[in-house]
Amino acid sequence: MAVRWLCSLFGKPFDGGKRMDHGSQQQQQHPAMIRLYEVQREVQSLGPQVCTFSGLKNEREYRRLERELTRLLLEVDQVDTEGRADLQGARKRAAQEVEGLLRYLEENATHPSRLAIEELSREAQRLVEQGVVEPQRAGGTAEISDELVDAVQELILRLTQVKTGGRVPLRKARYRALTRLCAVQDVIEGRTRQQTLPLSEDTHVAVQRINQVMVQVSGARSQLVALLMGLSGRDSCAHLSRVLTELLVELDALDVSGNAAVRNYRKQVVEEINGLLKHLDLEGEGDDTRRYDLAQNDSIRQIEAVRGRVGQLRGEVLRHCGVGDLFRPKPELQSLLTHLDQVDTARNPCIREARRRAVLEVQAVITFLDLREALICRQPGSNEPPQHRAVWMVLGSLSDLQAQVLCFNGKRADKSYILLEELLTKQLLALDAVDPQGDEMTKVARKQAVKFAQNILSYLDMKTDEWEY
Repeated sequence: MAVRWLCSLFGKPFDGGKRMDHGSQQQQQHPAMIRLYEVQREVQSLGPQVCTFSGLKNEREYRRLERELTRLLLEVDQVDTEGRADLQGARKRAAQEVEGLLRYLEENATHPSRLAIEELSREAQRLVEQGVVEPQRAGGTAEISDELVDAVQELILRLTQVKTGGRVPLRKARYRALTRLCAVQDVIEGRTRQQTLPLSEDTHVAVQRINQVMVQVSGARSQLVALLMGLSGRDSCAHLSRVLTELLVELDALDVSGNAAVRNYRKQVVEEINGLLKHLDLEGEGDDTRRYDLAQNDSIRQIEAVRGRVGQLRGEVLRHCGVGDLFRPKPELQSLLTHLDQVDTARNPCIREARRRAVLEVQAVITFLDLREALICRQPGSNEPPQHRAVWMVLGSLSDLQAQVLCFNGKRADKSYILLEELLTKQLLALDAVDPQGDEMTKVARKQAVKFAQNILSYLDMKTDEWEY
């Protein structure tokens, strides 16, 4: 069964009639066939390891796998077939299987997307080292700036946009990089949110020790960030976990009865420690295929079900608009937004991004319906300012263009995409040319129209960015 799996993986047909049997007939087989079967059993053992390896060529595990496969290839080459066609065919198939694994191993370790993941990881390392780790090592306290938080968020977004082409090793590498960077983001953002302030040591006899623990927690936070980003060679997650657990035990043993303020202070420190501990189980993170093979993820399936229903409603809306009618499924669209809000992302950035994009798809249909309804209900007065009428004329054009964007399913290189982009840009220029002449209503209308046009452009861009889970 494993042989069949490996052959299907590399696109090779499995010839059941030529399969090497290995049972009670073994003693009657040719020695060359027996040796080829032994090699094949080793290949079956190495296959799953190769197909889930997500590292680079300079890693120890890569060199081990390459060495084992090269050894098997040499052993296959040394099998004496004595000129027999059946043995030659069996040896050729065995060699092809080993060569396929070697090729797959190298392709994934040197794939452009794998190198892009590594470069983004190194960029994140440099960012965190300068902003968090180095100040702590120098004996100071790292000041978490908004710029650092924004930079980490941008790197996370760029990682989610790396294309994997469905390859398991690339998905695994991307997921592992994302989980660590998201953990770092949570740690540094948690630090800016909480900022537990120490109490005066005169408050209670236990406060002095709690304050000392706070200092240790501050150091542990930077140590955790260094561990997550691979910047701490000597320490390990297991060691830091033991240290933090011991601090929890010590805090629990403190007698703070009778003083609500000290109890609350201890509680806050305990919560901070627990917040750090939850990120210390990442050593084996990514080994479970269900974590990064998101096609099998329940949350993704829910999101895809919503997207499928949105596609149906969008088609109905556009079909009714084509015949001059207005189909109003807004209550159902709103319920779909509520359902998306309840989808559990499990702190997975790829699922979060999938949900965000699904929300934008729903909102695009809702805003289209809102503008269509406003255009139908509009009853301009005879004294309406010309500049206000000009804004509404642009909104009418934008509504027609949005209908085309909603049903667009092409790529950025398509002529229709380029044309839509140009037409939307022209509408923005037309709005820019409108002079409100001090009319507040026109100012507000123009501002809303500009935002509406920009949202359509962003939606068109999202539909064509070839994002994947």
